Amino acid sequence: MPRKQIAAIAAASLAALTACSSSGGTSSAGGSLVRADAARAIVAEPDETAAAAAVNSFGVDVFHSVADRDEGDVMISPASLATVLTMLMPGAKGQTADQMAKALHTTMPADRFADALGALDSATAQRVLADKADLQQYDTVWAQKGYGIQQPYLRTLASAFDAGVRETDFTNPENARQTIDKTVEDQTNGLIKDLFGPGSVSADTRLALTDALYLKAQWATPFAKYMTSDKPFHLTDGTTANVSTMGSRTDTAYAQGNGWQYAELPYQQGHLAMGIVLPAAGSFDAFRTSLTADQLTAMTSSATTVPVDLELPKFTFDTSRQLNAALQTLGMKSLFDPASADLSAIPAKAEPLWVGAVVQKTHVAVDEDGTTAAAASGVTVIAGAAPAQPVQQPAQMHVDRPFLFLIRDTVTGQILFLGQVSDPRG
Repeated sequence: MPRKQIAAIAAASLAALTACSSSGGTSSAGGSLVRADAARAIVAEPDETAAAAAVNSFGVDVFHSVADRDEGDVMISPASLATVLTMLMPGAKGQTADQMAKALHTTMPADRFADALGALDSATAQRVLADKADLQQYDTVWAQKGYGIQQPYLRTLASAFDAGVRETDFTNPENARQTIDKTVEDQTNGLIKDLFGPGSVSADTRLALTDALYLKAQWATPFAKYMTSDKPFHLTDGTTANVSTMGSRTDTAYAQGNGWQYAELPYQQGHLAMGIVLPAAGSFDAFRTSLTADQLTAMTSSATTVPVDLELPKFTFDTSRQLNAALQTLGMKSLFDPASADLSAIPAKAEPLWVGAVVQKTHVAVDEDGTTAAAASGVTVIAGAAPAQPVQQPAQMHVDRPFLFLIRDTVTGQILFLGQVSDPRG
């Protein structure tokens, strides 16, 4: 069943699976619910910390796979994509499982890593509840009526994500797709529509996992609207555009190094923050392609509170990506190969399964009051062998050229969103 963090974190994982018996109730999202009777796992803090580091490293890898070939605006959600793949990983064996674990930067057994990531999300939710921000997460699994699911896999879904398997009818694929997409749309307050496009679900679909993440948070110190004005922004093609740019002069976390500046803007109560990374003029491409998760961690940990004269463009944009190629570049090759994929820990009755598509859509809007952001990640799992697819003076940071941004949990360091802005006009 959906794991709705009442506290505030929204990452909805929908997994469309066909399930064996239909014990359990019905849902407004549609279909009977099948789930194991298992309590949420108790996870040691070192496992949560390791999971956060793994998600960040994986997220930077994925960011490079998509952004290094894209001169436009880019955003991914490491937390959302890692969650949806981690929900699938306990069903993988052999080479498929090994490749997934390596790409996700974890050496933990799949069920233990799932428990750690589920606990990490829950801990974030509890902190955000106190902050009165809106950060929600849902994990849902969908299944074909009558399709048997192994109990160990169901137990991991329950212990790690408080999730079960909801039944649907993939023999009517368009109706099933619309049901799943509408659920994700509702979970992201209407910001993510048509996660799975027409034709992406077929009668051979056995799983369709989705993770939806929704955030609406106000700055701890809002930008004064009277300080917003049009200012020049230097685009990657060498031209300049006037863009609506916010201004502030306040104490905030700041760091600088060889060829970069970093400023961190906390949201109310400080458990979440947006970091802005500004490479030196003319170095954006080189800086971006060499960026690592360790460098981001070093930036955030070295930042100290100083007066900062900050100018930051307002920006809003949406992205939509098919991530099969990016994940295969990171080593997840077997998962997409009908001949070698091993997801045999999922079905109760042996049937070859492989991943047809991994997709993610995102939305972000940043203004004087705060940030609204959403992401949904989707995975379709197919049956059979179909073809595969200094501090005295204020530091000055005028963001007048392409920059990177991230939204992170300031307690664990887990990155929820990571992106670049090449043109604030969208």
